[in-house]
This record gives sequence, structure tokens and C-alpha cells, in this order.
Amino acid sequence: MTQFGSPGDTTERDPSPAGPPAPRVDGVRLLQILDRLGEIGADPGGGVTRLGLGPLEQQARNWLAGVGHAAGLVPSTDPAGNLFLRLPRPAKGPVLLIGSHADTVVQGGRLDGAYGVVAAIEVLRVLHATGTRLPFDPVAVAFSNEEGALVQLPFFGSRAVCGQLADGLSATDRSGRGAREYLAEYGGDPDRLAEAAWPAGSIAAYLELHIEQGPVLEQAGIPIGVVEGIVGRVIVDIEVTGQAQHAGTTPMDARRDALVAAAELVLGVRRIAADKICTTATVGFLRTGPNVTNTVPGTARLTAEVRDIDPARLAAGEAAVREVCAEVERRTGCSVRCVRSSGSAPVATDPVLRRAIAEAADALGLAQLSLPSGAGHDAQIVASLAPIGMIFVPSSDGISHAPAEDTPPEALVRGADVLLRTVLRLGAAGAGDTGRGKPPAS
Repeated sequence: MTQFGSPGDTTERDPSPAGPPAPRVDGVRLLQILDRLGEIGADPGGGVTRLGLGPLEQQARNWLAGVGHAAGLVPSTDPAGNLFLRLPRPAKGPVLLIGSHADTVVQGGRLDGAYGVVAAIEVLRVLHATGTRLPFDPVAVAFSNEEGALVQLPFFGSRAVCGQLADGLSATDRSGRGAREYLAEYGGDPDRLAEAAWPAGSIAAYLELHIEQGPVLEQAGIPIGVVEGIVGRVIVDIEVTGQAQHAGTTPMDARRDALVAAAELVLGVRRIAADKICTTATVGFLRTGPNVTNTVPGTARLTAEVRDIDPARLAAGEAAVREVCAEVERRTGCSVRCVRSSGSAPVATDPVLRRAIAEAADALGLAQLSLPSGAGHDAQIVASLAPIGMIFVPSSDGISHAPAEDTPPEALVRGADVLLRTVLRLGAAGAGDTGRGKPPAS
């Protein structure tokens, strides 16, 4: 059954030139809220540190709930720490979920995730202020702990919504403190975690607006990206055990130096991508022990992460990490243990939603480019429950997950307008369809 129109539906559903103009977002308000949100967790060393399931994510969630409430929206938080904002008189049936996440990495940027949440709230604010009625209920969401920078389980909130968090309470931070403790302290309810799952059919579709986090759009001079798919990711935790020894008395050829083995692992993981086995392969975390100047390191812990849009290449990248670990163990005499800690499959976005995004950009006179997402997003988790669509805006110099992360203000406003116009197009298509209120067909 066709829902929200179809890829072949060319009916123009924007208001006619003689009719009232389509609503636009308030760009000044959007940018001011983004700036204020960026003050929560502003890091003295630069950027923003607002870690998922921690106190600053809770502070941001509470502040965003207040912003929504002041605009006439109805906020609520589920047991997994996800924030939802709804219109005061919701439509019946499945919802159109719109949003992203509010947490960051350590010394991350102010836009990653936050932009999509603030833009979603702005879209609902405009719909409410203009009295726009849609055949579905638009709901803004700020998913909890998308990054996994504190509690080591990325996409925590979206996994909970999709019923994929059976092991959620076993997740810990790097010191061993568990998700249960964090949820109990900072706005969730570990004893009711299963209640965060939404039933099948309850979400008609999910839209996520995001900065690109790469250089493609800026280099091409294109203002809007229509995401065609999201890469899969596998994270492998690696533990290296050597022998801690005196740095001055232990001959070089008698050492089992865990840091030297770790260095070989770092370079070996990098070669996986250089050899085109998968798109990217990265070691982003490394800690040694005892980590003092005059002792040969006896232990090292690191993470290897591989990404690719193709499932077979993703699996090949993970296998290559294990081969590198085995080879380093043989060569150095250190014990190397590797365990897959998490993973997410690559997914394609929905063609109907892609078309709606492209047509929304066209209606605003904005050129667009189809491209894959090299970063993971909550959208790829929600894809197990509903069709997904993603909109990108350019990132300055392609920088993200760093204090220098930025996007020009006018580009942020354009992206939010495309999001709003996409929601309106989906509403117009759904209102004229016998499959009203159902998920769009892929």
C-alpha cells in the first residue's frame, strides 16, 4: 500500500502562488536556542562535554523540556532518559518522529545532535503557532546517550525505543560504574526500562536533521544533503597484557612492552582501511598501565572501530582487526584479547522520504546532493521500527567531534526550513492517501 504519496507521485502539494505562503522557521530563535544549549557542558578546554546518561545531559534535557513547554508543547521523559515533545492536541494513530540527540563526545561540538533536536522543537513550535493540522502526530525527540562516550553503549535511547536494549543495564563506563546507577540518578528508571520500547506500527517514519560531519557538501557548494544510507559500525575492545618492568634495568630485547604492542595494533588497524578492506578503521581510545615514566608498560586497553556502508565489507573489516590482534600477539609475546563490544548494521533511507526531502529543498530553491552518511546516527537504529529519512547541512571544513565544529548560521536556518517543509509535504501526501496514518512504503 502506498503511504505519504509514492516515489512516482509528482503532484505539487505546496501552497499555490495565490494561496498563503508556507510557514518558515524563526531563524533568530533557532540560533539563540542552539547557543543557549551550547552553554550546558561548555568545556573550559574548548567545545562541549555533555556526556550521555550523565548530569549535564539531564540538565540539557530538562532545559529543552522547558523550552518546549514555554512554546505550548507537552514534554515527557521515558525510563531510558529519552525526551519527547508533543503538540497539545495530538492526532490519532502513528507518529512522525523528528529529532536527534543532546549528548556529546568529550570536547565535542555544539551542533552534533543538538541541531537536530532544536530544529525539531522549532518545527513543532511553528506547527502549533500556525494551527497546522496534520494526519499524523509530529513528535520531537532527544534520544539519550547516542555517543556512548560515558556509558559504553552508543544509541542507548534509540535502542530502548526499538526494543533492542535487553543488555542495557549491563553497560558500564570505563571505570565499571553501570548504566543502572546513571539512569537512577539522572532522569531515567532502570526498573522500567522495557517500557521505553514502542510497539510495531506506532512510528510512521523518522526524520533526522544533522550537520554532515564531513567535507562533501561544503566542497561541492551544495546547501542540502539527502542521505541515501548510513554506514554500519563495529567496535572491538582490545586488552594487551605484557610485563611491567623497570625501564632502566630491563634490556630492550627482554621486554614485553604492552604499549609497543598497542602501537603496532594502532598502525595495523589503520592499514585495514588503507588496504581498502573497509572504508574506515580507527583506534580512538588508548590507555596504558601503570602509565609512569620509568616503568615499561605492562597493560594497554584500546578500541578499534571499523565502518562501511556494505555489510560484507564491514564484516571483513572486523575480521581483519582480529587478524591484526593475532599477528601482534605472535610477534610481541604479549597477550592480546579482543572482544566485540557493540555494532550497528548499515541501513538505507526510505525512497519516499528522500523524495520528500528533495522536493522540499526544490520548493525553497535549494540545490541538494545525495550522499551516504559516514557517521552513525539514531536513525539507523530506528530503521528497525520505521522508515527513516535524513537531511544534512554542510560542516565548516568538514570538522566534527571537536571544538572547531561549526556550520554557518544561514545554513542551519535553511536546513530547519527544509525539515519543516518536508513535514508539511508528508502531511499533504498522507492526507490525500487511503493509507493515511500508516508508515510510508519503501
